[in-house]
Amino acid sequence: MSDFFSSGWGIYIALVTGVGIIWCLYLLFSQRKTNVTYEADGSVADTGHVWDGDLRELNNPLPRWWMWMFVLSCVFAIVYLVLYPGMGTYEGSLGYTTRNAHEASVVQANQQLKPVYAKYMSMDVKQVAADPAAREMGQRLFLNHCAQCHGSDAGGSKGFPNLADTDWLYGGDTQDIKQTLIGGRAGVMPAFAHLESAQVSDVANYVRSLSGLAADQIKVGRGAEVYKANCAACHGAEGKGMAAMGAPNLTDKVWLYGGSEATIVETVLKGRNGMMPAHETILTPEKIHLLTAYVWGLSNVKDKNSK
Repeated sequence: MSDFFSSGWGIYIALVTGVGIIWCLYLLFSQRKTNVTYEADGSVADTGHVWDGDLRELNNPLPRWWMWMFVLSCVFAIVYLVLYPGMGTYEGSLGYTTRNAHEASVVQANQQLKPVYAKYMSMDVKQVAADPAAREMGQRLFLNHCAQCHGSDAGGSKGFPNLADTDWLYGGDTQDIKQTLIGGRAGVMPAFAHLESAQVSDVANYVRSLSGLAADQIKVGRGAEVYKANCAACHGAEGKGMAAMGAPNLTDKVWLYGGSEATIVETVLKGRNGMMPAHETILTPEKIHLLTAYVWGLSNVKDKNSK
């Protein structure tokens, strides 16, 4: 309920809930008695609706046990809404929230698992990566927290790096990976909208040539000057990239968004924004340690069961 954009929605929910309970009680008590009519022989008269010759619809009052069960249900609903959130933005007298309950359960689970992780915290990341049991734990952590972006096989997708190769934007050392997990990364490729369309096409061809892709050699010659003036500061004079800034190496055949001329032109003109969220507040230091070992091991430890 705290996620409402305005208090009006909270009032609306409270009114619908309150009026609904009151209406149910009114309907119940207004129908608790009926005027039962009888036939001459003393039997209860029907409403005039008869099916199959002898199936008659009567108008008897509600059974007492059913009526009081309904009343108790409404009373329970009222007591519940006083104690717990449910009436719009009202938080309930007990102050219960699902978020607090979830966080408490996470803290409890982490405390219970701490002895399991303690063994690996005393080990170097590379040693942890070589431990089969630790890798299984790291894989589960990866599937829960990383696979949504990088894929269950860590192969990545457009805009999300492949973690199973040896190409790293911010460095593939264990400390680099751990820092990425802890603090996240914010990769920004600025837009160069001030360049003319011919210059953009030229520099796109030059960038393609750096990794051996087919390119117009006339445009490559002109694009080298455009690159030197606008791109070398981040990607380096030779296009090798700069890990400190997360600027990718343009001389290999690894492309985060694609290596076609049209895609490179789009990147130059519109820029790119890549965000890796920080996990310091999501995962414990023990889990980050295990996850670091798993990610590092993807490109450094050969799994005997892999093809």
